[in-house]
Amino acid sequence: MLHKKNTLAIINRSFWPQSQVIGESLLRLAETVSRKKKVVVITQSDGKLKSKLTSANRGLGLVMQDALSYANSSSSIFKRGLDAVFFMVWTLLCLFRSRPEIIYVSTNPPILVPFVVFIYSKIFGARYCYHLQDIHPEAANIIVRLNPLVFRILQRIDNITMRNADSLITLSEDMKAYIIERSGTGAPIHLLDNPAFDVSIKDSASRINGIVFCGNAGRLQRIPLILEAVAEYIDQGGILKFSFIGAGFYSKQIKALAEKYESVDYWGFLPANEAADIVDQHRWALLPIDDEVTKYAFPSKSSSYAVSNCKILAICGKDTSVAKWVSDNGIGKTCDPQKNNIIKEFFKIEEEEQTIHEGSSEILKKRLKIDFFIQNISEILKI
Repeated sequence: MLHKKNTLAIINRSFWPQSQVIGESLLRLAETVSRKKKVVVITQSDGKLKSKLTSANRGLGLVMQDALSYANSSSSIFKRGLDAVFFMVWTLLCLFRSRPEIIYVSTNPPILVPFVVFIYSKIFGARYCYHLQDIHPEAANIIVRLNPLVFRILQRIDNITMRNADSLITLSEDMKAYIIERSGTGAPIHLLDNPAFDVSIKDSASRINGIVFCGNAGRLQRIPLILEAVAEYIDQGGILKFSFIGAGFYSKQIKALAEKYESVDYWGFLPANEAADIVDQHRWALLPIDDEVTKYAFPSKSSSYAVSNCKILAICGKDTSVAKWVSDNGIGKTCDPQKNNIIKEFFKIEEEEQTIHEGSSEILKKRLKIDFFIQNISEILKI
């Protein structure tokens, strides 16, 4: 067996400050672990990560291995795929150079990078924790249908990674059940919510009588359906205010809607603290998600909504994990993804009395704190 170093490697393509919640959480994890072990962070950035860390007096003692990023959530699937291959090669080179004994790797990007972690672990006898924040190739296949042979090959590659992990982390019982069914893994699978920043909570009565969407305006968030429903609702005389925060594939369409209607604001991408402040000003938040993808992913914006004490209007089937999460935590309601149903829900919200919303339970809020996220990953990694 080749020599390993007393090192933890944290691998995630998005890192602080671009990834403001998960990236911040992983940075804090790295800073915490670095008191006991050498920590290597393998990521991508705009080439200025080290100088930004120095300016913020963050990441002292960490070894930052950041490659230039050539794609983002608005890029084409082809370009994102090429970028994932590039990052896979970069990750493998960094692993051979740093020779960590413990590795945390997530599905950002999926399949290929976790697989090279598996290869490295077999050569060096390292152990790794595989954090499945979404399950691929199934989630990607909903957006762009893959060749059946390619789909099966990618599944088998990922199954090998799952079966050989020291531990797995995912987001919901549905995702856990699917992981076991597909891979047959015997590794322990831990459920861990995505974290959210703490915010100053406004009183319900002082909030805007409106609805906010905050997050990636991507291909799985039913954005065209939402925009159609908002437009028809306003055309029918609806008076709710709508705010959209975030970037993504449908950014131009959201911007066009905001230019057409005074009651629609589009803020684009904002720093997390500014986005949280706008979310906190609204009584309701939109949580749209494709039903099929809820088997393979869970919307990260749900945590921010819950921490902000917004009521959540989930746009999805009532039997999905998202609908169950909203119902079980008593923080909103679910609407079937049909345009007329969504418009009816908008009018119901408009007519509601502005009663005090008790908000999320303290137990739920504790589960969504960054410190809780860090503590649990540290325990799962056994460091």
